[in-house]
Amino acid sequence: MKRFMSPRMMLVISMTVFGTLGLFVRNISVSSGELALYRAILAALLIAVFLSVTKQKIPFGEIKREVPLLLLSGVAMGFNWILLFEAYKYTTVSAATLSYYFAPIIVTASCPVLFKEKMSAKQWICFFMSTLGIVLITGPGELAEKSNHLLGIAFGLGAACLYATVILLNKFIKKVEGIHRTFLQFIAAILVLIPYVGLTGKITLSGLDTKGWICLLIVGLIHTGVTYCLYFSSLRELPGQKAAILSYIDPLVAVLVSVVILGEGMSVTQAVGGALILGFTLWNEITPPNKVKA
Repeated sequence: MKRFMSPRMMLVISMTVFGTLGLFVRNISVSSGELALYRAILAALLIAVFLSVTKQKIPFGEIKREVPLLLLSGVAMGFNWILLFEAYKYTTVSAATLSYYFAPIIVTASCPVLFKEKMSAKQWICFFMSTLGIVLITGPGELAEKSNHLLGIAFGLGAACLYATVILLNKFIKKVEGIHRTFLQFIAAILVLIPYVGLTGKITLSGLDTKGWICLLIVGLIHTGVTYCLYFSSLRELPGQKAAILSYIDPLVAVLVSVVILGEGMSVTQAVGGALILGFTLWNEITPPNKVKA
């Protein structure tokens, strides 16, 4: 894939596309559980075709011991999508996305417990300032006066917790990398979302209009299938810090889509909160040059 475009360009494109997710989700009138299921199915089919065309084989013989972790991370990924889609329903795309980007800070705060890693002064500052950002996003302002807004923030933070779970579980998965891992996680998500959707609701695809169908296909094939291929292909070639910096294109695009295209309001206080989350989360991920390992 890198023969057609540079790894940097692949990551820029994937992050830009991710940032427009909320715009398309808003036009798909199915439950969040259904949407997560269809997203996983469409993406898994597309990635299966990609793996077949590129003749990439999944080393099943080498990953037997890690299958439970892959399944668990896939379950977390599926329900992470559900909560994120619910957040889009109850609050603005910008507030939902910024809440969701609290995930790296959750990972940082969890590492001392799970991996016995000590948090530095810098990490503590990033944790508290990002938390302050979440508080500022909840108000004051017109949105803060609506109970639905707070519920949306709660769903966004719930999605962040599940995404942090996916990140932490992936730290234990050593033998499965890149797109193979994502494909297997999609399969696991499908396996758990099918009974979930069956128990919590019914199939409502027949109620989608033409616009809804187009948006569903775009979310499943483009936002998930194609974009995940670009994303993981680029990560194998780019330094970690450059990838971390470019990943912030996603929330910035989401904020622009929310304010400019969807016309969703954002107070100055909430904008400051968003800047705190993105700024301190990014600072948390950047390692000073003299501390980068060779």
